[in-house]
Amino acid sequence: MRNTKPQLSFGQIWNMCFGFLGIQFGFALQNANVSRIFQTLGADMEDVPGLWIAAPLTGLLVQPVIGYFSDRTWTRLGRRRPYFLWGAIFSTAALLVMPNSPELWIAAGTLWVLDASLNVSMEPFRAFVGDQLAPRQRPTGYAMQGFFIGVGSVVASALPFVLAKAGVANTAGPGEVPDTVRYAFYFGGAVLLCAVLWTVLRTREYPPEVLAGFDDAHPPGTLVVGDAPVPSAAGGVPWLLLGIAGVALVWLMEWDRMLLVLAGLPLAYGVLRQVAALGTRGMVAAIVGDLHAMPVTMRQLAVVQFFSWFGLFAMWIYTTAAVAQTHYGATDPQSAAYNEGANWVGVLFAAYNGFAALAAVAIPWMARRFGLRVTHLVNLWLGAAGLVSVAFIRDPQWLLLSMAGVGFAWASILSLPYALLSDSLPAHKMGVYMGIFNFFIVIPQLVAVSTLGFLLGHVFGGAPMRVLMVGGVSLALAGLFALRVSRPLSERARIRGVTA
Repeated sequence: MRNTKPQLSFGQIWNMCFGFLGIQFGFALQNANVSRIFQTLGADMEDVPGLWIAAPLTGLLVQPVIGYFSDRTWTRLGRRRPYFLWGAIFSTAALLVMPNSPELWIAAGTLWVLDASLNVSMEPFRAFVGDQLAPRQRPTGYAMQGFFIGVGSVVASALPFVLAKAGVANTAGPGEVPDTVRYAFYFGGAVLLCAVLWTVLRTREYPPEVLAGFDDAHPPGTLVVGDAPVPSAAGGVPWLLLGIAGVALVWLMEWDRMLLVLAGLPLAYGVLRQVAALGTRGMVAAIVGDLHAMPVTMRQLAVVQFFSWFGLFAMWIYTTAAVAQTHYGATDPQSAAYNEGANWVGVLFAAYNGFAALAAVAIPWMARRFGLRVTHLVNLWLGAAGLVSVAFIRDPQWLLLSMAGVGFAWASILSLPYALLSDSLPAHKMGVYMGIFNFFIVIPQLVAVSTLGFLLGHVFGGAPMRVLMVGGVSLALAGLFALRVSRPLSERARIRGVTA
């Protein structure tokens, strides 16, 4: 007898996703304002990507660990909700500290705390949808998360602009963050904590034994019980050698030191393989084993995610500098023109998130009509066109049109890869695989922070607008690779039902 998860109501899906409103409030404030804060505190433009390294590194380290432990957690608050709550508490504290940082190094350190705490909350939210919803409702669940991400980001990104219009000071003395940014972070902390508390208090979770009894708990080709075998240490040796050679080359050739991050990626994986091989049990061995045995669909999506998030990170880091320089003729972060441009970028980021909220309503229909893969291709190409068009539009008001395409891509990136992936994941490893899947979000970000500053200074002649165009090309490539992803089981079953 089939034991199918019951279909949840709109209100139940709303409650389980509402916390994402607060989490994305924090991420949006970070994305739209951290480069501005760093430059205000004295960072050079070419150094900004290196200061952003906290974001991808904390995701790389935190998400698989939290996924591993949340799969094995059961408390009075359930399986995932304890992580929602504690992540929100520390994120709120970091949002209160960030705009009051007296020195650049304190702001950089606070970014590490903020991003780590946001990741503690976010990773279990992704697994939460897989836990609670049957495969046929998962695209709706992830689209609902995308809707709240859009709404939260609209308000958060536009807050400094709105506060400036309300008369709050938008400039400050040297080394001081304007009050518009400071008050936006205070408000964001309150929203984050309240939204996550709503989900924690108004949802329930299936106990592990109940979850294991549903018919989607063990997709074909996955382990029913136990951990995947740990790969041999010998397989990690080529990665070690590649990483060592890369580090030596950067050092001897006196290249940009940020390229050491790029060389460190294969080195770190080689070390991880050696550590995992020392024992067949424990967290590191389990994560490396699951990484090595990941489903085929995850491997295919890894390429899509790489090009998607490389493009996004290029946009987040350099849009403020590009728009201020190209459309407002300003490069001095203390000038009124630069801060006017920075505020307009906040509006543009709010706009693309607003378009993403609208797109989240349309994406489930598009997915039913065209399939998940083609829908993702179309949305990514819209984003590519939007990002490239920023270089050719001269009136900053018309950049809102560019953000429409970016919004569709953003909504799709936040939902469809997870819908494509979740059908292939076993229920007892939903958390750790969602955390491992985050590798393919943060690795392109690490590649971005290690290479974009070098490219800006040595290839693009200090013109940040050219970096945005590279980001657009990256989104276009991601769309092409989306067509290579295997069709999900739920979609294949629906097609068989139509053709039978």
